Order: sequence, then C-alpha cells, then structure tokens
Amino acid sequence: MRRREFIKVITASAAAWPIAARAQQAAMPAVGFINSASAQNYARQSAAFLKGLGEIGYVDGRNVAVEYRWADGQNDRLPAMAADLVHRQVSVIAATTTPAALAAKSATTTIPIIFEVGSDPVQLGIVSSLSRPGGNVTGVTQLGIAVAPKRLELLHELLPTARVMALLVDPTDPTNAKTTVSEVSAAAHTFGLQLHVLNASNESDFTGVFAKLIQLGAGGLVLGGGSFLTSHEEQLAALTVRHAVPAASEHREFAAAGGLLSYGSDITNAYRLTGIYTGRILKGEKPADLPVQQSTKVELFLNLKTAKALGITVPLPLSGRADELIE
Repeated sequence: MRRREFIKVITASAAAWPIAARAQQAAMPAVGFINSASAQNYARQSAAFLKGLGEIGYVDGRNVAVEYRWADGQNDRLPAMAADLVHRQVSVIAATTTPAALAAKSATTTIPIIFEVGSDPVQLGIVSSLSRPGGNVTGVTQLGIAVAPKRLELLHELLPTARVMALLVDPTDPTNAKTTVSEVSAAAHTFGLQLHVLNASNESDFTGVFAKLIQLGAGGLVLGGGSFLTSHEEQLAALTVRHAVPAASEHREFAAAGGLLSYGSDITNAYRLTGIYTGRILKGEKPADLPVQQSTKVELFLNLKTAKALGITVPLPLSGRADELIE
C-alpha cells in the first residue's frame, strides 16, 4: 500500500472511532433514576442500586446509561424531572423515594416504573395490589414508616421515666409525614406518653428544632424517616450528641455518628432489589408480571458510648437483641 493511501485509511479509521462510540452510547438503553435527596447524601443507596443492576448484567456506561435526577430536598422539582425523563424516552424509571414514585406515576402510563418506598404502595395509590400490581408500575417497599412506632418503644424502654417525647418529620413529604405522625401518636398513647410533633424540611430548621426540644423538656426524639431526614442522619446525630438528646433514627449511619440508636429496614438491600427489578425490565419482563417485593429485614444498632454519656443503662435483653453494639 502506498504511503498516501495508508495515511487516508488511518485518518478515516480515526474519524470513525468517535462516531462508533457515539453510536454505541446512543444504542444503550437509558434508565432514569429519580430521587428526592442529593447524590452526596445518597451515595450508599445509589451504589446498591447499581450493584443490583450489575447482578442482572448491566453496568452503567458499558451497556446501560443511568440518567440521575436529584431534587436536593426540593420535592416540588420532582414532577418536572419526571416529565423530562419521559420526554427523553428512557427505557425504565427508577423512582426511589415516595415523592419521586408519585411524580413518576403521574408523568407516564407507558414507561415502566420501578419504585422504592418506605410505606404501603397500595395505600399510596401507586399500585392496586402487591401481588398483581398491574399497569406500568412495580417495585420494592421497605418497613420505613411501619417500624417508626418501634423506635419510640425502644426509647421508652431505655427511658422509662420520661413522659414527654418528640417526633421529627418533614412536612414537604406530606404522605410520609401524615402516616408517621398517626402511627407514632397511637404508640405514644399506648405508652401513656405526651408526643410533640416537630417539623424540618431544610438544614436551617435544625437549630429551632433542638431549641424547641429543650423548651418542651422532651426526654427523647424519634426521627420519622423520609428522604430529607435520612440524608441528614449523620448531621442530626451530631446535634443530638451536642445537645445531649437521646434519639432514635432509621439507619446505622445515625448510631455510628453518635445517635443513641437506630432501628429500621436495611435500605441498601431495598435499593439493590430495585436495581435487580430495573435490570429485569431491561431484559424484557413487564412490571405487571412482577409482584411488589417487600424488604422485611430490620436492624437494631445501639451506641453504648452515647448511652453511657447520657447516663442510660442499656438492659441486657435489649443489648442482646441488637445487630451491633457500637462502642
């Protein structure tokens, strides 16, 4: 081959590489991942989602493109984000908080939706049945709201003389907040406790929350869950340490950061299952044929160092039930 012809072949091949790469990327199925929180605060959950996708054979950037939409705690942004994913004609929408699931369901009746929520999706109106979800929606539910009363019970077990407790909820997540308040209030009545409901929907609210706790003379604080509070568990744990407030939240991060105890579902497992279902949809299965999965595993973490600092004696039966004692 002459030198001039060789140069032409090499030049043409080099020019074809970017085109081929773009064509390969365009041919990838796209998954829309929509969440109420932020990428930074939900890194562990999104990694678990990708792990689930990988178990079905999909790797982001290799044979699937995951398009993330994070509302950064502003749930009113979710409908527009869901509409944008529908406009982009993604293959599947993974809606991984309750507000995100509701926004996605309102945005499309054709694109498959896989949700991850912490309450009953039938009561939320997301699906008509757990075993036969029907339509274009199915997903995973974990025991977020259902175990919130148990967190109050555990605090009551550790603080038997405290008669005043507080519950913190996010009012911008009204479905979650309303149900949590109802469930925890019923538990407080059972134990003969006075319960005060406090609200926080951004970080600037935290100062007022802890000032109110002191004013009320609250013996303990239950964090109600939801994406905003979950994504700020470590910050809230630090505040409970600073203000010497016995508190209970949902996930291990809270207890590990100094909170008194954590009790709730294994959220990473729920996200992994969501990723698996998303991969199965990409393989050709239909949402209507996939029953809603229930992540029923719950975990108890106790921070013994914090308990000692607060002058709380942890009963041996309770410490024996813990999945982990943090010292």
